[in-house]
Amino acid sequence: QEHLQAFDREVNAFIDYLFGPRDTRVRGWFLLDSYLPTFFLTGMYLLCIWLGNRFMKNRPPFSLRAHLIVYNLGITLLSLYMLVELILATWEGGYNLQCQNLHSAGDADIRVAKVLWWYYFSKVIEFMDTIFFVLRKKSSQITFLHVYHHATMFNIWWCVLNWIPCGQSFFGPTLNSFIHVLMYSYYGLSVIPSMRKYLWWKKYLTQAQLIQFLLTIVHTLSAAVKPCGFPFGCLMFQSSYMATLVILFINFYIKTYRKAPSRTALKEPPTTTEVKNGFHKDHFANGFLNDKKAQ
Repeated sequence: QEHLQAFDREVNAFIDYLFGPRDTRVRGWFLLDSYLPTFFLTGMYLLCIWLGNRFMKNRPPFSLRAHLIVYNLGITLLSLYMLVELILATWEGGYNLQCQNLHSAGDADIRVAKVLWWYYFSKVIEFMDTIFFVLRKKSSQITFLHVYHHATMFNIWWCVLNWIPCGQSFFGPTLNSFIHVLMYSYYGLSVIPSMRKYLWWKKYLTQAQLIQFLLTIVHTLSAAVKPCGFPFGCLMFQSSYMATLVILFINFYIKTYRKAPSRTALKEPPTTTEVKNGFHKDHFANGFLNDKKAQ
């Protein structure tokens, strides 16, 4: 116990040395004071993927239909709450769209920070996307893009909440919450067989994700062009990270939607309408449509 506490103090002292003083307004908030819980939860996530695939190797996949309905509905409602609350809080605080600092909006900044804490916490909940893949033996969907996005977002947002928990940080989560309302409601509907024929818009979810990342980069860099006191290093890091997502998503989009059909595919009619050509294939859903062939 004492050794763990000493290690915890050393780790957090080193992080404080790297990034400077933390924002005192979020002190004591759940999971924020120490980095170790976030680090260990990320490690458990990666370990569960590895051990889970080994465990499921010679076992039949689980259906989990009811679990997926409840899970997707829950994430949809949480995303809707964050979207509405961020819009109301930033409107109340008179946030500047081009550049908003960390301290000028008073109580509205605290309100934004509380929503962004839920945004951070939602990233550990969304680890279940991958766990469902593992239990349902959808290993082809556990791609580098999928795991990279899940693991990095949870850790990055721990840093955001500790050092820049409001101000300019609001924009990306607002857009992402809107996208997640569309995305997880889509996944929830895909669990219901009678609804699948109406789900024609999966391709546009990927396009919306790309637009989201590009808008976030533009918004982030706008604060570098016309500074307002928001930390410049954070702006550069966020732009760089979003650029990696843009590259990975464009690569996914080209492979999925722009791939020319092979001669064999031209000669033979398709035997299934799996989500191979849809948003689930390489991203972070729970991929229920891939069961159509089996059903």
